[in-house]
Amino acid sequence: MIKKTKREDPPYFTFLSAQNKMMVDEGGGYTVDDALVALGFGKFQILVLVYAGIGWISEAMEMMLLSFVGPAVESAWNLSSHEESFITSVVFAGMLIGAYSWGIVADQHGRRKGFLITATVTATAGFLSSFAPNYISLILLRSLVGLGLGGGPVLSSWFLEFVPAPNRGTWMVVFSAFWTVGTIFEASLAWIVMPKLGWRWLLGLSSLPTSFLLLFYKMTPESPRYLCLKGRTTDAINVLETIARLNGTKLPSGVLISDHQIELQTIDNPSEDTVLLSPRKNEDETPKGMVSNIGGISSLQVLLSPKLTKSTLLLWAVFFGNAFSYYGLVLLTSELNGHSKCMPHKLQTEKPRDVSYKGVFIASFAELPGLLLSAVAVDKLGRKLSMSSMFFMCCIFLLPLIFYLPESLTTSLLFGARVCITVTFTIVYIYAPEIYPTSVRTTGVGIASSVGRIGGMLCPLVAVGLVHGCHQTIAVLLFVIVALVSGICVMFFPVETMGQELQDTVSSLKHTDNV
Repeated sequence: MIKKTKREDPPYFTFLSAQNKMMVDEGGGYTVDDALVALGFGKFQILVLVYAGIGWISEAMEMMLLSFVGPAVESAWNLSSHEESFITSVVFAGMLIGAYSWGIVADQHGRRKGFLITATVTATAGFLSSFAPNYISLILLRSLVGLGLGGGPVLSSWFLEFVPAPNRGTWMVVFSAFWTVGTIFEASLAWIVMPKLGWRWLLGLSSLPTSFLLLFYKMTPESPRYLCLKGRTTDAINVLETIARLNGTKLPSGVLISDHQIELQTIDNPSEDTVLLSPRKNEDETPKGMVSNIGGISSLQVLLSPKLTKSTLLLWAVFFGNAFSYYGLVLLTSELNGHSKCMPHKLQTEKPRDVSYKGVFIASFAELPGLLLSAVAVDKLGRKLSMSSMFFMCCIFLLPLIFYLPESLTTSLLFGARVCITVTFTIVYIYAPEIYPTSVRTTGVGIASSVGRIGGMLCPLVAVGLVHGCHQTIAVLLFVIVALVSGICVMFFPVETMGQELQDTVSSLKHTDNV
């Protein structure tokens, strides 16, 4: 191990650094962003997209099956309504812990190790859930599934770090489309499997997509941006060369530079702006202000540092609002449809189960126009304007639902609101990784996602509890208020990231939250 102290460079290194500075100033150096732009979006990124997309499909399927498994288990095991709702709550509770934990693991030990652990936990616990002999074992296994599902932001950040900056927004929308594929596929699967084979088969079949992640894991590359941050230059260049080979392009000429080495050189020689990214593997000194091999508390302190405090707190509010609204609308679709008047809970539960499958299946298609709208808006209007306008439009669609309306009109309004919230959900998962540097990217997105899970845990109390208690007006007004506040929070984000390069360290950020 090399003792991490302030090094005094020998004359040779100082001379070499001066030469490197001259090379970079003359255009002989390139960053990871420069390399990705030169290499373009090609076959390599398509393969990464498919792999990460399968993970996104599996998470969507595991979330959507909650709408079907709960009622089925309630009937099979004679559970109370509270016991049924707890099956959903423990999944969100597991995601709350997992989203925070796996983000730290991915930032410290690599993106690949992060999604390897999460895929293993999700696939194993998900499959074993189908054999749960009793309620307690099912609760324990579903909480583990939630723990694994909390690693979803790791895959999105991993994919993001391979995408060239100019078309990053468009391809992240394409990535989000895999979630919609998962929701529609799960609704279709439930409609076919549940009436004939039951909930155990649905749980077992829904765990299969996650297994594919484990099957092809050895073929996945580590993020070159993460490798640069850790000083693993040779590995980073090898990955970039693989991208060039598969895409049929060439790396820029010159030497690879990174924020990691720039900061090291700035500390030792403040007059120098850049430094050669040395291919030697033992180059791992970490300067102050740079996050490397730190614990969760230190990561949180960085996220709440002066440069990131405003962005972090606003992002937490928006993630909470997104999750609360999105999962709430999914539940409201089945709660409000067909109930033009308030009726006793007993009469509500006497409706055939098939109606729920059909309603969720149809509502899932609302995400398709939402994705198309996201693709158009994200790189045209920008992240902030797209999200804020859609939150406000969601309020407009929801407000009439404070009154009891015909089923067709209720369905249309919920469909419109679902389109809007799909846009905001899609774009916030693009925006969040962009505002954080590589050193805390997955931790930052993971914690924000954890806050969102709290919204997911609370929304059933509003969407189900209040509506069943004949308080539809109050329930809808709460959703309107949450969406409105979320839209206002978006307007106060300190930076628009459209077309901007990703940064590697906090000190390299081009914005501060104080302005």
